[in-house]
Amino acid sequence: MNKEQTNTDNEHIRLRFPPSPTGKIHIGNIRTALFNWLWARKKGGELVLRIEDTDQERSNREFEDIIIQELEWLGLDVDEGPNQGGEHGPYRQSERLDIYKKYRDKLLDNDKAYKCYCTPEELEEMRDKARKKGEMPRYDGRCRNLSSSEQQAKEEAGKEPVIRFKTPVSDKEIVVKDQIRGDVSFDSSVLDDFVIYKSDGMPTYNFAVVIDDALMDITDVIRGEDHLSNTPKQILLYKALDFEIPRFAHLPLILDENKAKLKKRSGEDTVYVGEFRKKGYLPEALFNFLALLGWSPPEEEEILNREEIIQGFSLEDVNKSAAVFDIEKLNWMNGKYIRDADLDQIVELSLPYLREAGYIEDENVSSRQLEKLKKIIEVGRTGVDYLAQIPEETELFFTGLEFEDRQKAQEEFQGSEVELVFKTLIEKLESLETLNPAAVNSIFNEMREELPVGARTIYHPVRLALTGEESGPEMGNIIYILGIEEVKQRLENALQLAD
Repeated sequence: MNKEQTNTDNEHIRLRFPPSPTGKIHIGNIRTALFNWLWARKKGGELVLRIEDTDQERSNREFEDIIIQELEWLGLDVDEGPNQGGEHGPYRQSERLDIYKKYRDKLLDNDKAYKCYCTPEELEEMRDKARKKGEMPRYDGRCRNLSSSEQQAKEEAGKEPVIRFKTPVSDKEIVVKDQIRGDVSFDSSVLDDFVIYKSDGMPTYNFAVVIDDALMDITDVIRGEDHLSNTPKQILLYKALDFEIPRFAHLPLILDENKAKLKKRSGEDTVYVGEFRKKGYLPEALFNFLALLGWSPPEEEEILNREEIIQGFSLEDVNKSAAVFDIEKLNWMNGKYIRDADLDQIVELSLPYLREAGYIEDENVSSRQLEKLKKIIEVGRTGVDYLAQIPEETELFFTGLEFEDRQKAQEEFQGSEVELVFKTLIEKLESLETLNPAAVNSIFNEMREELPVGARTIYHPVRLALTGEESGPEMGNIIYILGIEEVKQRLENALQLAD
């Protein structure tokens, strides 16, 4: 075959997401998975999950489970993979070693690869000599034409060879036809005879990925820009093995707020997907946010549901320039999703955080307690960016009333005007047919019109008496949650404190 694919509207496409299970999954990786998923769903194609676990020292099945967990949390379902099975398995590279050996031997038999016995010290010496001459540090090909007897002698001396690909001298220019960047040309003279098999018997990334993509019938390879430099090597391998070359699309890098490459780091601004899940970011919000990291929807909308993103997504609209991971924008977006979500969903997701804070002791919440929790969380969600903030935002509804400066509070509650405000508020609350925030706000408006006191005297002493704080949620929400009897008791206690 030995030909590159061209895009047609009615062609059945296949894509893949091939993470390495060497750590928790990073935002950059999950954005790549998302774009592959979107393109597969937009085109009615298939998405394959392949686990690239040939790094024997660092690969861990626990990390594989985490990868699958985060994909499922974001709703990125795959059509084939380790858990789903399929006709193109196995889907772990560690289970495909016999396949790689077959194609390694094919290249060796066809004189397109060779054994190299150079030691690390010899390789470094080559690079040093090249640097001193002002040349590119690279392998000089000294093992390219070793005779069988020379190879045998080296192996008898205990040297374990790597396998190097014979980079063709005929390919002067290698052109990557990129669906995002257009044609990207590489001078083949910058490529040396690169390693395709390590001395430990494991294939290198560039070799294994070509074999896997070809045998799994992958038509489109969508991956990060950092892989662009690998693509010329892979194209040469596709040609050498007479495989059809897939279409490539290299996504822009993701930068942090300082325009530096987004790194895997710990702390408040961590970029591991699991940390956002643990903090109480909604998957719908993160899905929406990640879709906009490098892709501009046609209508420039920012809040889009899953189906709208699928329908609007196109590789043609993916930017060439880097995307900025703006945590403030994510927080704004997630906060909006929290406020717009079904209240029962937010209550269910908030309960673990309230239990961890010690505000809920019982594992099973009674129906009466649940009704109060709904009121509290309904108010609390208006002021949070993510659900882990719910306990702090709603603390005043779970803890006992305390005044930070008792003497100052006592002075605040003194005087006939404050007593008039408190008693009027109690009377009006007791006359209500239905207690809700809107009705409470109407009472405060009436009091401003009717009472011969200033607005501060109406609001400030009441808030302090009910919450012990000088600022916080709206008074309508506070009284709605506390209930008339609790409000009455706290106001009366404040007047007693003033005596």
